[in-house]
Amino acid sequence: MTTFLGLALALTLQTAPTATAEAWTWTLYADNGPLVLANEIPDTPRLLTTLECAPGSSIVRLTLYGAAPVEGIAVITSGAASANAEVRPRRGQLQTMLRADHPVFAAFQASGKLQVSVGEQTSPVEIDRANLSKLRRFAELCTG
Repeated sequence: MTTFLGLALALTLQTAPTATAEAWTWTLYADNGPLVLANEIPDTPRLLTTLECAPGSSIVRLTLYGAAPVEGIAVITSGAASANAEVRPRRGQLQTMLRADHPVFAAFQASGKLQVSVGEQTSPVEIDRANLSKLRRFAELCTG
């Protein structure tokens, strides 16, 4: 009996996976409508970043969720490449536009790292190596 209670106690004390262990992942939605590459927890409404593009348009709308609501001109960088773009807050999101054929986006595809800076606020976007192929496919479909 004590063995059974000890085993039950040990099982109870084990830590269950937390919300942070719920794998944030990059998912490419390319079925119908706009292309969307989303940094999300699947099957939940939780998003960190989305990239949207109409196929063949080369224009990417970058949305950062949970970013501070600032408005103005952002400096978007990846590696040594940079671009300036207007940003606007929208319902708890920060949105900007970027061309998929711009050197910044090419550097982003190579490194998986992008930064959006407005004044003192910097919002990083990172895509791990395992998901870089999704970013490249997104860019390929976006540019046509």
